[in-house]
Amino acid sequence: MSINPKKIKNILILRNDRFGEFLLNIPALAALKETFPGANIIAVVSPYTKELAQNIAFIDEVMEWSQQKHPLIEKLRLIGTLKKKRIDMAIMLNPSKEFNILTFLSGIPVRVGYDRKWGFLLTHKIEDKKFLGLKHEIEYNLELVALIGAKTENQALSLKTDYDSVSGLLKEYNITVEDNLIAVHPFTSDPLKQWPINNFVELTKRLVRDGIKIIIVGGREDLENSTRLFNDLQNLGVINLTGRTTLKQLAALLKVCRLLISGDSGPVHLASCVGTQVLAIFRSDMPEKSSRRWGPLTQGSVVIEKPNLTDITLDEVFNKINLAGESLR
Repeated sequence: MSINPKKIKNILILRNDRFGEFLLNIPALAALKETFPGANIIAVVSPYTKELAQNIAFIDEVMEWSQQKHPLIEKLRLIGTLKKKRIDMAIMLNPSKEFNILTFLSGIPVRVGYDRKWGFLLTHKIEDKKFLGLKHEIEYNLELVALIGAKTENQALSLKTDYDSVSGLLKEYNITVEDNLIAVHPFTSDPLKQWPINNFVELTKRLVRDGIKIIIVGGREDLENSTRLFNDLQNLGVINLTGRTTLKQLAALLKVCRLLISGDSGPVHLASCVGTQVLAIFRSDMPEKSSRRWGPLTQGSVVIEKPNLTDITLDEVFNKINLAGESLR
């Protein structure tokens, strides 16, 4: 099927899973905008990711669709909405049986995605080889949109940030842009990617003793663990902001930090979007979860990676921070 870029007026992109995975589609969105400059790009994302999507320059409109089981009436409403928007092209950025069906029933003429989960409903499809971990996720996403001729030289992650959204929080904790500030994100949604949490606690103590101002960041789902582990460190000056920021605020907060220390998690990619360097802790024995596919892209970032996360020592991470600090702003 031949695609005339001048005739493409509305492009639907769909990815409603975790926010870190969504952010790694920004270069693919840039490719769509460059290739189809007259098109309106509509993003279907999770409610949690919505505010980030609204701050991506290549997205013109945002729609919410949570990753849960939806009743038939909601699916019919979505189909009706998409029909009214006269979508020319839909791109399923992650394999999804639900989206493959809904975009087909919406009558969208060009449907792009992976040849999985009822891939026979797609007009343009590619074999899903992401599990091999041979490329970075950004490269896989660009490979997908290349099916319909979308290309770009711009592989950078970028996100508009709003300093005002976090100014009150910074003032409350006496944080300034001149502070020697490091963010620590010790949590992960996947236990297989979790560096021992007590290592993060001890690392935080060491950094504070070296005169570093530390903020602990995480989502509301991490609040109970974070309170138990880090609140006793407040007398050392550690600031625990777990569960206290929206994603928009977290982006602004990370921008004023000189470094983020984290396992493989969404904040790694959020930091990359705002130009903050990352020290990331990965395991290397599973290609689909390796840094080759999911690693941070900010220049100067450091990855420590071993097959067994328990083999990564506290001293090893601490020494890398000092080494990386020489090149940090």
